[in-house]
Amino acid sequence: MANLVVRNLDPTVVAALKQRASRHGRSTEAEHRALLEEVLLHPRPKSFAEVLLGIPDVGRDEDFVRQEDKMDAARVFD
Repeated sequence: MANLVVRNLDPTVVAALKQRASRHGRSTEAEHRALLEEVLLHPRPKSFAEVLLGIPDVGRDEDFVRQEDKMDAARVFD
């Protein structure tokens, strides 16, 4: 097993880690390991809203007009 040293942590982060470890009934080190595993090996799937927000804002509205919308309405029932 490898060792990991994390330096220069904000004291509020350390306090939050200790509180979380206490709630889960484990040591701060064990909680740190569990957090790293949870975040890195079991990422939360994105919600539909997050996926939509990730779509880049490119092009103009006219670029995405459906071809059917361009047809003459009178010819739809020919």
